[in-house]
Amino acid sequence: MMRYFFSLALLTLLVGGGAVMVQGRTGEGTLVYRATDILNTSTSSISTSTTLAMDGKDAIIVRHLDTPDPLRGIYMTSCVAGDKAWRESLVKFIGDTELNALVIDIKDYTGKISFDTGDPRFIVNSKGCSVKDMKAFIAELHDKGIYVIGRVTVMQDATYPAAHADDAVKRKSTDAIWKDKKGLTYVDPGATGYWDHMVDLAKDAYATGFDEINFDYIRYPSDGDMKDIRFPRSGTSTKSAMMRAFYSYLGGQMHAAGIKSSADLFGMTTTNTDDLNIGQIIEHALLAFDYVAPMVYPSHYPPMFNGWKDPNLVPGEVVKYSMEHAVLRARALEKEVAVEEGKYPAHPGTTTPPFAPTGTFVKKLRPWLQDFQYGGHYGEKEVRAQMQAVYDTGLTSWMVWDPANRYTRSAFDIKSMGD
Repeated sequence: MMRYFFSLALLTLLVGGGAVMVQGRTGEGTLVYRATDILNTSTSSISTSTTLAMDGKDAIIVRHLDTPDPLRGIYMTSCVAGDKAWRESLVKFIGDTELNALVIDIKDYTGKISFDTGDPRFIVNSKGCSVKDMKAFIAELHDKGIYVIGRVTVMQDATYPAAHADDAVKRKSTDAIWKDKKGLTYVDPGATGYWDHMVDLAKDAYATGFDEINFDYIRYPSDGDMKDIRFPRSGTSTKSAMMRAFYSYLGGQMHAAGIKSSADLFGMTTTNTDDLNIGQIIEHALLAFDYVAPMVYPSHYPPMFNGWKDPNLVPGEVVKYSMEHAVLRARALEKEVAVEEGKYPAHPGTTTPPFAPTGTFVKKLRPWLQDFQYGGHYGEKEVRAQMQAVYDTGLTSWMVWDPANRYTRSAFDIKSMGD
């Protein structure tokens, strides 16, 4: 379906036989993005922008909301977003509680897209997990003051490699396309043409109304026959260097387009100083994106991590320990950048005051918390313990993940009358 964008100089829309006057600036919107470089974007916000999108006979005003602070969000699969009764239940849940943001799948592990972008390169998921009224749904969420984040799985993709075999991760022994333990294929992170493919998808999603694009699986594969794997596009680059280049490019393109972006990372990137053999280093992501979301799910930490026999039994402690390290590293990064930019001396004298961090990178931290039954029991007590752990580290924003979208509703505070 072809998509048209009209400037909002002074338009009269015929909706349901009635005339609705819409006034705005000439051009595609009133977007104001104050970020001048990659380092100060955490304190900037995208001001509400407006674009008129015409899809066939429908006329929908596409707006973009400021990022809430603090942000409290949950995840919604494209399957649930396509089920009006189920999604309405979750939207009511958000409206009744402290929640103010919703993360919806744009592209999941299938590699297919949850809505029609109008671009034939992006294949719509036709197996029930698609949202025919995505633009209208987002507009409804915005009317309720709900910030909408679009999730894009990047390197894990069961569609793109089939059509672009040269860009796929390969088997070293046969040169066939490599698959992980679940039978899923991956794009080689060194496939720079795919980088632009992701940028174009993000721009289409933003034009549909998503306020922020959340990039997941921005890493090399980790589960499968790792002894028989080859990365034809990465060449001799190290995994961390390639991922850093990708983060920088992707984040830079988003900033240039005025689109807020966030990156999902393994939880252990907050405590490990290596790249976990997947290319992820938290400092590289903090430099590139507006927000960074370590997935600090206690069930994903190994037995005896930090001395805990079973991390599932101490969810609050795991999150606190992990995010304390994230905060320390974010502060250290701010000082390192200040030294590199000459704003703070590398070897301060006795009369130089101590470095006072402003939180440039700390403000970007927004962890994913666990509300799903894996490895142990997760109910109100366990979910609230994780939330409190976030607050104990001085952070205020979080997102909660349940792949089944059946959240422990009692774990979320009810919205007060004044909210």
